[in-house]
Amino acid sequence: MDLKEKINEEIKLAMKARDKTRLNVVRYLKKLFIENDTSTKPTNELDIIISYAKKTKDSLALYPTGSDQHTEITAEVKILSEFLPTQMEEQEVVKIINDIKTKLDTPNMGAIMKELSPQIKGMFDGKRASQLVKDAL
Repeated sequence: MDLKEKINEEIKLAMKARDKTRLNVVRYLKKLFIENDTSTKPTNELDIIISYAKKTKDSLALYPTGSDQHTEITAEVKILSEFLPTQMEEQEVVKIINDIKTKLDTPNMGAIMKELSPQIKGMFDGKRASQLVKDAL
């Protein structure tokens, strides 16, 4: 089952369960998929989910902990995480960074990040990975 079919199934299940938050999230994902299908440069569906999840996580900082909005966004992030690939552990990323560093003649931030980013996309926070690369240098 591809992501579009899975989203359609999730919409049906959320409607039956009367889960408003889940329904809103999966409907928005479906909207993003439809917009992507009609765009001039369509992208991968997983990239759409990753981008939406990142924006949603970033918006958590705008609301104080414990507020209704913060609670709602936290629930949305949890729902979105079901559609994302399995998250990597920090030790795995450090190992990849060290492997890349040993392969390069003159390791620098840009060169390491260029190789690292595609390997961790959607599975590890890019900001944290950048900090790990700085620490490794």
